[in-house]
Amino acid sequence: MELSGAEILWECLMREGVEVVFGIPGGANMPIYDAMLKYPVHHVLVRHEQGAAHMADGYARASGKVGVALATSGPGATNLVTGIATAMMDSSPVVFITGQVHAHLIGGDAFQETDVTGITLPITKHNYLVTRAEEIAQVVREAFYIARTGRPGPVLIDICKNAQIQKTEFVYPEKIELPGYKPPRTAPPSELKKAAQMIKESRRPVILAGHGLLISRAYREMQELSHRAHIPVAMTLLGIGSMPASDPHNLGMMGMHGEAYCNLAIQNADLLIALGMRFDDRVTGNLKTYAPHAKKIHVEIDPSEVHKNVVVDLPLFGDLKAVLTDLLPYVEEARHDEWFDQIEEWRAESDSRDIIYWPDDGKLYTAHVIRSIWEATQGKATLATGVGQHQMWAAQYYPFEEPYRFITSGGAGTMGFGVPAALGVWFTDKSRDVWVIDGDGSFQMTQAELSTIVQEGASVKIAIMNNHFLGMVRQWQEFFFESRYAATPLHGPDFVKIAEAHGIPAQRITKPEEVKDALQFANQTPGPVLLDFWVEKEEAVYPMVPAGADLHDMIRRPVREKSPA
Repeated sequence: MELSGAEILWECLMREGVEVVFGIPGGANMPIYDAMLKYPVHHVLVRHEQGAAHMADGYARASGKVGVALATSGPGATNLVTGIATAMMDSSPVVFITGQVHAHLIGGDAFQETDVTGITLPITKHNYLVTRAEEIAQVVREAFYIARTGRPGPVLIDICKNAQIQKTEFVYPEKIELPGYKPPRTAPPSELKKAAQMIKESRRPVILAGHGLLISRAYREMQELSHRAHIPVAMTLLGIGSMPASDPHNLGMMGMHGEAYCNLAIQNADLLIALGMRFDDRVTGNLKTYAPHAKKIHVEIDPSEVHKNVVVDLPLFGDLKAVLTDLLPYVEEARHDEWFDQIEEWRAESDSRDIIYWPDDGKLYTAHVIRSIWEATQGKATLATGVGQHQMWAAQYYPFEEPYRFITSGGAGTMGFGVPAALGVWFTDKSRDVWVIDGDGSFQMTQAELSTIVQEGASVKIAIMNNHFLGMVRQWQEFFFESRYAATPLHGPDFVKIAEAHGIPAQRITKPEEVKDALQFANQTPGPVLLDFWVEKEEAVYPMVPAGADLHDMIRRPVREKSPA
């Protein structure tokens, strides 16, 4: 069967199970778009290529499938870069397909020529420059295999225009053999027995649940380990959802804006069991004083992450699901009641400071709004967020009972992620209750994708926590720069009018008593809705571990006179 390179691309995408792609056509990928009309794929026309990248990323995180984003050469390809870096930092499987100028023009500064493979080399798991049609089938097959296996990540395929047009015999490569690329599967029994013995001997253990648990679908095995050995679970930002919020073993989020009692548990532990997390700086604080009394087990599929930041006592290399499945038969039942009692004391002290228990003082606080969204959605929504204070409050005050319900940018901290990622999530299951929790700063970075949401008829609800500041930067300026607010007061447009201009129903909420009716309006209105919450301008996220400080050295919210009942 002789096909053009563009047709071969779509033939391969169909065999990979691709149902939806996100992108924008241009001069260097026009043959790809022309061939697309012959295939049963849904294309989402975005307003900016960054939006395409985040949509494909959100789709991948929520579904476990590989997301796909398309762009043309030059500025189209470079507009993907922020989204590619975001996917790379958070190990999200996305294949990015860009058009490139004709092969004979490369290096000649042709119109819209950019060395996209050179630019993206540090922020992709792998990338390809395709100059001939004969290469396309093999490259696409490899790209999807690399993106989804081992530690997932983004792969970029840059296809020259002549390769898209040329015709060649299409042969689909059924098998993939990549010498040197052999992700480890599981640890040897001798190492698993050592881990089980360390767990048995511990008196104050803590499981550190990272994003890898969700990526490998290993959260049920982790929960079984936690329950069998009576071990509390602390989660990274991207590990949220791996343990139900209502489970007594759940300590909540760790790290810079994690729960105080969670950080104290880590600092006083005698054993840390790190599952699919990389000990980044926002989790550990000062490495010299991090968990000083704890032995450490690190289960990780990527050997480069082990001993990188924290030297561990026992590394276990392999896929988390396989390692935990093989480890569980060696683990004995145990009780650590004294340890849990100590943690509960710390938790009670933290609750005495928690803003969620504050009585109504007539002010609109983001934490209270997010908790109201949780109540209005019965805790069953999938949240996509931007980055900043609202993101941390969402992690703290929307308790998640299920995995894959919290879609957010972790490692890269990409503002503007929320709105496009939410649309990607919606395409994984259109019956999902999808909400965006955004800040006024993050929202303005990708607000053009409101048009995409309307064009697709997507039922995405958007809640803007509008404090008229770049809130997280303002908080740092307040704490560490003597409240010198340099370039953080933020003038924004009328978001209600912006929404209405796109054909989206919208409301502005300025008082606590208006919240319930607004959320009812959103839930009862078909399709997209935007709610603009004018929250307190200078409220801060607590607790906070200053950059480089000890994990237990937290800035904490002052205790109000009235503690929780």
